Amino acid sequence: MHDPVSSLSCGADALVELLLAQAAVDKSQGINSAGYVSGYRGSPLGGLDQALWRRNDELIKAGIRFQPAINEELAATALTGTQKVETDPEGKVSGVFGMWYGKGPGVDRASDALRHGNAYGSSPHGGVLVIAGDDHGCESSSFSHQSDVAMMAWSMPVLHPASVADYKKVGLWGWAASRVSGAWVGFKAISETVESAAMLNDDVPDAFVIPEDIEPGCDGLHWRWPDPPGPQVEKRLKYKLKAVEKFARLNPIDRVLVPCRSPVALLVTVGKVYRDVLEALRIGGLTPDDLAAHGIALLHITLVFPLSPLLQDLIPDVRHIFVIEEKKGVVEGLIAQFISQTPTRHPIDLQGKCDRNGQALLPNDALLRPSLISPSLADWLSRFDVNLRLFAEWTRPSEAGNASLLPVRKPYFCAGCPHNTSTRVPKGSHAQPGIGCHGMVLWMARNTGGGLVQMGGEGVDWIGHAPFTARKHVFQNIGDGTYFHSGYLAIRQSIAAGSNITYKILFNSAVAMTGGQAIDGELSAPQIAQQMLAEGAKAVAIVAQNPQRYGNERPLPPTVKLYHRDELDSVQREFRELEGVTVIIYDQVCASQLRRRRKRGLSASSRLHVAINDYVCEGCGNCQQISNCLAIEPIDTPLGRKRAIVQNACNVDLSCLKGCCPSFVTIEDGQMKKGAADGVGLSAEMMALINGLQAPALFSPVSPYEILFSGIGGTGVVTAANIVAQAAARCGFAVGTLNFSGFAQKGGVVLSHIRFCVDAAELHQVRIDSARADLVIAADMVAGVDARSLDVMSVNNTTCVVNTHMAQTDDMLRDPSLRYNTDHILSTIRSRSLRSKCLDAEMIADRLLGDRQQTNLILLGHAWQSGLLPVSLASIESVIAALGNISSTALDAFRLGRVAADAPEKIAELSCAAAGEAQPRQSLDALISHHTQFLVEYQNVAYAERYAGRMERLRSLTSRVNDENLVRTIAENLFTLMAYKDEYEVPRLYVETDFLTRIKNRFGDDCKVRFHMSPAFWHKIDPRTGHRGKIVCGPWIIPLLKILAKARFLRGTLFDVFGGQRERRLERKLLLEYEALVDEISNMTQPELLPLYQKLAELPARIRGFGHIKSAAVERTRRTREELLAKLNALHGA
Repeated sequence: MHDPVSSLSCGADALVELLLAQAAVDKSQGINSAGYVSGYRGSPLGGLDQALWRRNDELIKAGIRFQPAINEELAATALTGTQKVETDPEGKVSGVFGMWYGKGPGVDRASDALRHGNAYGSSPHGGVLVIAGDDHGCESSSFSHQSDVAMMAWSMPVLHPASVADYKKVGLWGWAASRVSGAWVGFKAISETVESAAMLNDDVPDAFVIPEDIEPGCDGLHWRWPDPPGPQVEKRLKYKLKAVEKFARLNPIDRVLVPCRSPVALLVTVGKVYRDVLEALRIGGLTPDDLAAHGIALLHITLVFPLSPLLQDLIPDVRHIFVIEEKKGVVEGLIAQFISQTPTRHPIDLQGKCDRNGQALLPNDALLRPSLISPSLADWLSRFDVNLRLFAEWTRPSEAGNASLLPVRKPYFCAGCPHNTSTRVPKGSHAQPGIGCHGMVLWMARNTGGGLVQMGGEGVDWIGHAPFTARKHVFQNIGDGTYFHSGYLAIRQSIAAGSNITYKILFNSAVAMTGGQAIDGELSAPQIAQQMLAEGAKAVAIVAQNPQRYGNERPLPPTVKLYHRDELDSVQREFRELEGVTVIIYDQVCASQLRRRRKRGLSASSRLHVAINDYVCEGCGNCQQISNCLAIEPIDTPLGRKRAIVQNACNVDLSCLKGCCPSFVTIEDGQMKKGAADGVGLSAEMMALINGLQAPALFSPVSPYEILFSGIGGTGVVTAANIVAQAAARCGFAVGTLNFSGFAQKGGVVLSHIRFCVDAAELHQVRIDSARADLVIAADMVAGVDARSLDVMSVNNTTCVVNTHMAQTDDMLRDPSLRYNTDHILSTIRSRSLRSKCLDAEMIADRLLGDRQQTNLILLGHAWQSGLLPVSLASIESVIAALGNISSTALDAFRLGRVAADAPEKIAELSCAAAGEAQPRQSLDALISHHTQFLVEYQNVAYAERYAGRMERLRSLTSRVNDENLVRTIAENLFTLMAYKDEYEVPRLYVETDFLTRIKNRFGDDCKVRFHMSPAFWHKIDPRTGHRGKIVCGPWIIPLLKILAKARFLRGTLFDVFGGQRERRLERKLLLEYEALVDEISNMTQPELLPLYQKLAELPARIRGFGHIKSAAVERTRRTREELLAKLNALHGA
């Protein structure tokens, strides 16, 4: 029996199948052909080269050569060479069928090569398909694209398949047409098809009818030599197009869905929109048969250009035509031209983008969906007494809401990304962005801007800008992939123009933007340095994370200096003062690529892990600001908001260690354990719970069941969605999916659409339309309130399963004090859905499995147990079991999710046991009691009573003003000021807490812990920062830490050797000032002063950190304090 899962393929896989299918067709017809495919990656075709490499053995066996190019125009030129083989007397094959691929900007870049290739022709047993990755909606591009407009200008035929299921049929047709006509044939692979997955259509022709009456013109249609430039080349193009028309007449690629005798009207749907129209009809209660009964012929057009012979035959006899196509009206324009040049039986009312009165109907700058199409379609159909019911929620005004109160998740640098460091510029300098991941610096407040230019033009815009500005110099970021693609010429142009610019070539050894592919050729930092010197760069330097890698095996030109990355700022300051073009090569491997290499055993795993002692951490966020790393996240503890390292996300870049903070430790030779710190996991008790779960009642969706999975890019959202899709396929459902990732894989919002039902004829488009989702699984709350997520929700039919963990956003990274109103986020989701189910799936995954990457599987388990996933348990567990190395953990996660749905209290109990904590927020009495006991251990009973006594006197204020919030604020901030972390307390928080025990439990008893300290008495100043440096101490320091902790009784006495330091004196002064304020508040008799006192009481919460970080915070706070005291004194005086 055929496995339905094997036929669920994405667009990239379908294109590989197409290549193999053409080879098989040729072989069956006795044609000794070969295949050749070349192009350049880029979303939405970012994964095509990876799909080709995965199946390269099959391709080679079929005689197909995959040769990725360094850029698109050179790939197109190589394709031109393939068509010469048939006329080569020494050729080894009868012909070569070729495939070129590239995203929209690549089509633009390669236009001259593609124009020439099309004009000079294909070969009779070869043919060329031009796969254009058109991003109609600008999902992951700098500009939206519609390549068919350019292809028409080149007289290149254009095909637009409606879905990934049609790729094989349409592609084989295209190659056959190319062979017959001598033209290259365009093939639109738009985002909504190539990034989708569906059952492939195996109903494809194995032979085509070859027209016998083709006019070849005076010199033929195909490649030949000699064929010198001249007007005959241009004249030949019209014969090529006529040949395509004749081929299309004998081998129809377009069709009328339901035969309609003598139609009075044509409803023309082009490409992907055909399926949108079918869905609009289905929702509106109509079928193509209903239209045919009223004399309306529904046409599915795949041949965009030249005008379909089917249309040419039908147009003269009809009265009305409505053309529905996405983006500009290409087919509409061709029809209008045809009508103006062809006799017709009746005047024809043609409408498409506009109606007969010139009023706009369908936008040409937006993606078309059934919800956008339906109103205009209903109005047009009403002329023929056909009633298309409009879905009620599509006719209501959109809910504006208060979007400004909702957080936004923007794409961001990965944890440990080299660009976190490499894109910094010195104070007073300006940088320009480029194409690639590093372009995300634009929203990171790093003095980078000025707009993007095309790939390969980086820095050349400065040549035109510089003469007319007072600015003398800029830095220009350029990735190594761009450099190899075309950026080399931009630097050459800058040198030729005498530009004053420093190029920062970000050498990361991978094209991270599209999946971590290697550069298509040999490139090293020493090679770049030699090239730049040879071109005439005034100075070249290499700045590297690991300069020690440059030894005898990697010799550098003698004039090229090598620096550690910590010296980047000083190198940039030096280079910006030099006249002419200078080059800094920043050498550090892409963090994501390094992680992949480690997983695959291609790079040594790091022996280091980083952890933060949450007792010592002040929550100042300095480590985040220095490292710019998303693997450091805020956590709430009984002692306030702190920072923690997300071990699953950490790529061990170690930049965070530069923070002025003694809370960091590194762990050597430790093996991170999976599971909870104290071993709580899937115990026998838990397995008994799982085995005792009752399966929910399942249903078979007759109409499409629509699921949106929203989450954070790079966390496995697409994988989780694929599990559901494959499980549905195993259950025999017709399935379609659509994944929008692109830029989103870099920590932005990723959306996966899944639609399935019993009858494939009911499953049309793959994108979920407005208000049509049955289930939304929000793996991230912020992604759950993304406008695109909210758009598909409905209060009538949508259930939301929401992960309530608040994952860090880029705004939180830059503002350590920022807290989002999670209640508002959840209430927004609830207000837009029928029902919602909320759980902290990330906490469950972390505490019970030790792997946050399993969050999505927990959500899937919860949704399935809640009866929201109508697929069998056996099907979904069999798909999970096939995941490979992670299958066991993933199955555990799915099962934990099921338990969380049926027995949430048990999950909460185990999670709290794993973390060793109680969850509810402490009452005020409990908070004061906790802090009092803490201060006993911090100093002594008398010191603790000093705190408790003040709080007792303050408690009377609560009864007078009925405001516990002020008292709680003081309870927390007075405690913080009293428990300042000095040379006694920091050691105590290491050796008299459970921190080191937790480290051993997590990383093993044999791990070695090293402490990264920055003591106030350490006066060695780092010349690069102007602040005191850090020292690293091994386990040998633990006995010393114990001695210091025991010596805390000396604090504040004459024998306190540390107490005379400036920082210690400042901390004692802050405490005395705050105690005076608390005493004043305790005696307050004017309730109208309460708001000012509240603000004054809150100020110490802003004073965080150590050393210069704390000093700066104190200065900022003092200014605010003085302003508030002035207002307070004014009120007292009044």
